[in-house]
Amino acid sequence: MCAIFLVAMLMGITAVSAQNLCDSDICVVQFNASWNSANNVEYLDKLTDCDVMNVNIDEGEYQSEYGIVVVPTIVVFNGKEVKRFQANIMMEMEATKKDIQGVIDEIIYSDF
Repeated sequence: MCAIFLVAMLMGITAVSAQNLCDSDICVVQFNASWNSANNVEYLDKLTDCDVMNVNIDEGEYQSEYGIVVVPTIVVFNGKEVKRFQANIMMEMEATKKDIQGVIDEIIYSDF
């Protein structure tokens, strides 16, 4: 068990938490950079049953803290990371509102 933990630490694998970002149970966070604002995902404010945040990785340590390698990246949190959606090589998000809302709905339905 210790060996697995050590390997995970060496590889930089961490349990990503939304503690510093969200107060609600389900939170959708869009990580983007100011130089890529043309590719902001605009439908996030239409998601239901969650809070939505936009985080500029130009400010603070968000890029390294949350392992952001592509912008935009959308992460669904429920206390911890549940699902991550990353942009394609053109820095455009291919995940749809329906894809992200589906993850939110799965979290809600799993409580029943």
